[in-house]
Amino acid sequence: MSSKRSLLIHWFETGAIPADRVDAALAVAGILPTARHWRRFIDRLLLFAGVLALAAAVIFFFAYNWSAMGRFAKFGLVEGVIVLALIGYWKLGTGRLSGKSMLLLAVLLLGALLALFGQTYQTGADAWQLFAGWALLMLPWAVVGRFAALWVVWIALINLALSLYFSVFRGMFGFLLSEETLMFTIFGVNTAAWIVWEVSTHRFPWLNERWALRLLALASGTAATTLVVQTILDWHEASGAIVLIYPLWVFALYRVYRRLVPDLFMLAGGCLSLIVASTGLLSRLLLEGRGEAVALLFIAMAVIGMSTAATYWLRRVHAEFES
Repeated sequence: MSSKRSLLIHWFETGAIPADRVDAALAVAGILPTARHWRRFIDRLLLFAGVLALAAAVIFFFAYNWSAMGRFAKFGLVEGVIVLALIGYWKLGTGRLSGKSMLLLAVLLLGALLALFGQTYQTGADAWQLFAGWALLMLPWAVVGRFAALWVVWIALINLALSLYFSVFRGMFGFLLSEETLMFTIFGVNTAAWIVWEVSTHRFPWLNERWALRLLALASGTAATTLVVQTILDWHEASGAIVLIYPLWVFALYRVYRRLVPDLFMLAGGCLSLIVASTGLLSRLLLEGRGEAVALLFIAMAVIGMSTAATYWLRRVHAEFES
C-alpha cells in the first residue's frame, strides 16, 4: 500500500496522471475506502457506541430512580445485566468483535456495581480504592478476553487509582507524595505499559492495535514533558532526575520508531514534546529580566521556527517510510 501511494504521488506530481483522473487512479489502486470499508467502520462505531450508551443508561437509571428502588432491586438489576452481557459474550463468540463488546459492557457495569455497593452500605472506602478494586476484579476478564480495549480500560483505571491515591495521602505525607512524585509514578507506569505492550505485539497479534499504543505514548509523553517543564521553571523545588531521564526517553523514542517500528505519529509526538520543553527553557532564560515584549516575540519566532523544522523533517521521514 505504501509503495502504491508513493508511486501515485510521484505520477501526480510529474503530471503523468491528469488532475481529473486522480480519484479514478486512487480507486483503481485500492487506496480510497470502498463501500465495504465504510460499512465495516460504521458497524464497529455503532457497536461500541451502543455498548457505551447501554452502560450509561444503566447508571443514569439508578441515578434517577435511586430513592424509588430497594437495594435488592438495584443489585439484582446490575448483576442481571452483567450476567446477560457474559452470556452474550459466550453466545456471540469469544473470538468475535460482537462478543468482546459484550465483555467490555460487563467490565463497565462491574464498576457501576462496585459504586452501588459503596453507596448502599457506606463502606467509607476512598475513591481510589473503588478504581483499584475495579481494576483488580476485571483483570481475569481482560486476560481471558484477549481484547485490546479491555487492557486500555485496565491501564486507565490504574492511572485513576494512582492519581486519587496521591490526592488523598499527599496532605498526610506531603514531603514524600508530592505532585512530582505522582507525575513520576504516572510516567513510570505508562512507560512500562507502553514498552510491554509494544514488545508483546510480536507474540500476541491481537495486541497489535496502534491506537492503543499511541494512547500509552501520549500518556507517557505528557507526563515526561510536564516533569521537564516543571523542572525548568522551578529548578529549586524539583529533584532534577527528569533531566537525565528525559533525553534517554527521547532517544529511545527516536531509535524505536525511526528505525525498528516506523511510526510517524510517535515521532511527531516526540517533536511536540521537544518544542514544549524548549519553549519552557527559553521562557525561563528570557522572561526573568527586562524587555519581556522582545523576549515574547523571540520565543514566538523560535516556536514557529522549531515547528517548521519539525514539519520539514517529518515530511522527509514520511517520504522515507512510503518508499
